[in-house]
Amino acid sequence: FFFFLPGRVSEGLPHKMSISTLRAMSITKTDDVPPFLKYDGQESFFGGSPPLDESIGWLVVIGFGLLFSLITTLLVLADKFFAGNASITSEHFNTAGRTIKTGLTASVIVSQWTWAATLLQSSNVAWQYGVSGPFWYASGATIQVLLFGVLAISLKKVSPSAHTVCEIVNARWGHKAHMTFLFFAFCANVIVTSMLLLGGAATVEALTGMDYRLASFFIPWGVIIYTASGGLKATFLASYIHTVIIFAVLVTMILIVYIKVYSSDKIYDFLNQTISYTEEECQIIYSSDGTVEGTFFEKGTYACGQVAGNRDGSYLTMISGDGLMFGIINIVGNFGTVFVDQSYWQSAIAARPSSAARGYLLGGICWFSIPFALAT
Repeated sequence: FFFFLPGRVSEGLPHKMSISTLRAMSITKTDDVPPFLKYDGQESFFGGSPPLDESIGWLVVIGFGLLFSLITTLLVLADKFFAGNASITSEHFNTAGRTIKTGLTASVIVSQWTWAATLLQSSNVAWQYGVSGPFWYASGATIQVLLFGVLAISLKKVSPSAHTVCEIVNARWGHKAHMTFLFFAFCANVIVTSMLLLGGAATVEALTGMDYRLASFFIPWGVIIYTASGGLKATFLASYIHTVIIFAVLVTMILIVYIKVYSSDKIYDFLNQTISYTEEECQIIYSSDGTVEGTFFEKGTYACGQVAGNRDGSYLTMISGDGLMFGIINIVGNFGTVFVDQSYWQSAIAARPSSAARGYLLGGICWFSIPFALAT
């Protein structure tokens, strides 16, 4: 991401004038080093038009949602048949029987913690702060999940028959504390749900051109169908499939970028080339008329020149003042999003006593690789 999108390079300028000006500054744009010539004048990676047809967007949102609901419902029915549970009680519907093992608990944690920001914001901080950004994003959001594993042990000891975190608060601290936690838990769920829907809908719109408002409306229906049919156990099975898809995409992306198309050596050279430009050279590269006076270059907005606040201006250093500040904010903020999010409590409630803590530890470690690997 550091070198794929150089922005509106020499927009509105005849190509010959742009190249001749850059040569005068000893900057010849090619497809070998950034800024790449093939992206000259483009404002987006896809050249301003969606790479896929809109019909594919409808197929993914509607067709994949229904298919996913069907598969998950069939898995729930198969589990009922082989486990000998002909009917599911309300208790089993809400707690999955409190018999979830370590592997399924871990996969649920990975799926629950993979938000839209996991992919989008981690890439954004990689662009801003270099490798320290994704590291602090991933580690700053893993700490809370690992600590929740300790809390899960106490939960199974103190409240083995609980259903929600607000129920526990009401039993321990009374009505006022219950209402306070209920308010913050509700706000957290509204914010997280909105972000997930908007992030998914915006991605579908960018790739296919489908209206994000329609995508936001249709995306949740697949989840609603299989949850209504199978309860919490259905969401766990769905989360397992989600996690499989996530890691399949992760491995594929890593192999394509670092083996098939590029290599770690090339990526290293590209990043060094990007920080080698002076501010004057960056102003000419990002200019509407090939001069410093006509530049639209903004430091920090375009990946050109050294990274402010990083040691030697490098993208490949952990010594980053701004990156560290982001890490502190990320760690503090994520405590709220984890400990008042009912989904994490629900996973602990549904897990076996012997599997709760191990599931959270394993899930947190596995999740770390997703934002760190995809953003870098």
